[in-house]
Amino acid sequence: MSNTPIRLQKYLAQCGVASRRKCEKLIASGRITVDGTVVMEMGKKVIPGKSRVTWDGKSVKSKEKVTYLLLNKPKGYVTTLSDPQGRPVVVSLIKNVSARLFPVGRLDLDTEGALILTNDGQFAQKVQHPSHETNKTYEALIKGHPRRAAIATLEKGILLEGKMTAPAKIALLSRKGDNSLIRITIHEGRKRQVKKMFAHSGHPVLHLKRTAYGKLFLGNLPSGKYRQLDFRDLKKIFL
Repeated sequence: MSNTPIRLQKYLAQCGVASRRKCEKLIASGRITVDGTVVMEMGKKVIPGKSRVTWDGKSVKSKEKVTYLLLNKPKGYVTTLSDPQGRPVVVSLIKNVSARLFPVGRLDLDTEGALILTNDGQFAQKVQHPSHETNKTYEALIKGHPRRAAIATLEKGILLEGKMTAPAKIALLSRKGDNSLIRITIHEGRKRQVKKMFAHSGHPVLHLKRTAYGKLFLGNLPSGKYRQLDFRDLKKIFL
């Protein structure tokens, strides 16, 4: 990083604290100090390498090694750094990693599967920004056996909470008694989108698991376990 003054939220993201948007929330909540003073305004500028910046009392350093992990998130864990209700958080599953990691995006409490954790705020922002249209693939066990016409409607896009969903790719994998196992690929990141889409079609989701970001697949990674991602893995996310 240069010694040119930059906005505080940009500096925090470059240091891997979180995405720039989340860094703005950290600033607004009074969790960031600059040279010993709490800063809550977005316009504050800092000089990398000279300004003393802390997050929750801990020094923010620009030389921390960037780390990328792929976690198979189990049910019952929340994708936040802390939880006021005392529920377990995904970062508690990460052992022997010194970097302060945060989840990229979210998975519901009862949703399993692929979740990236990193300390690279710019990378996280790229994965989540709509302009990059990063594909996320899920396997959903849904109630009933949807007709082909219903699947085609979901693929084309439906009006959901006042806004059309983007085109999706959906495939029927198998029938399991009175239920169906579906694979769906979307690039949007709306809250509970997959569940809302199938509920709209009359086939509520009984179980949901994210299996891939782009061409980066979860594979046979056990639940609750994680692996380091290298440069080749990161490229697969955007394919």
